[in-house]
Amino acid sequence: MPPRGQWVFDPDRGGKRIPEAVQSRTEARIRRYAEQHFAGRYTRLDIRFRGQFCYVDAYTEPEPLGPNWPPPDWPESREAHIERLRNTPTHLCRLRYFGDEEGWGFAFYTYSNERYELAVFPSGEFLGPPEDAFHASAIYLQ
Repeated sequence: MPPRGQWVFDPDRGGKRIPEAVQSRTEARIRRYAEQHFAGRYTRLDIRFRGQFCYVDAYTEPEPLGPNWPPPDWPESREAHIERLRNTPTHLCRLRYFGDEEGWGFAFYTYSNERYELAVFPSGEFLGPPEDAFHASAIYLQ
């Protein structure tokens, strides 16, 4: 435990509001990385910013349904079900900005707890570039 009154960095707390220029560069970096390394996996990405956070969601084409789907008692039509799946995002990750474009905090969305949970980058560090966070979450949630 640190001595009383000593500041300790917590990668799961705080952060700085993300300037618009950083938002633009970060979104471009993530999109470029996704196009280079995950082409065809996602139909689209939703990258949005709020305060100190950058949220990354992905959309995919649903898996083909069998010929006997849906069952007779299913509450929606086949077409409505497919459209709903197409428009349901997969929450990949949330980045936390601390003022360094190469040193973001990183959290996975855990569907079991329905919340973002602190994660480490593949390097083993708590801070890293947005491309590494995207890659780790895309692999984790494939």
